[in-house]
Amino acid sequence: MELIKGTLDVLILHTLDERSLHGYAISRSIRASSHDVLEVEEGALYPALRRLEKRRLLKSRWGRTDTGREAKFYALTAAGRRELEAARASWGRYVAAMNSVLEPGDR
Repeated sequence: MELIKGTLDVLILHTLDERSLHGYAISRSIRASSHDVLEVEEGALYPALRRLEKRRLLKSRWGRTDTGREAKFYALTAAGRRELEAARASWGRYVAAMNSVLEPGDR
């Protein structure tokens, strides 16, 4: 399923809320959490990670994966945590509004 514009950043921030991960693990986690509905392509993921890092919402470091490969690991910064909390609140309002419009019998 194609992501709604603006949701990838929130998905990345949420995925990194409790632990740092490398890019492939972020993509795999989003896919698993959505029960294989949301698939993040590399062509969208890595530019988003660079954009979030440039905005100082993420920090990165090089490390080794479980398989021993070297990879860049990403983690939230304090600013990233604040952005995530604001995005969660905004998303909650958006979902509630959409549900209000789409509920049957409310016309």
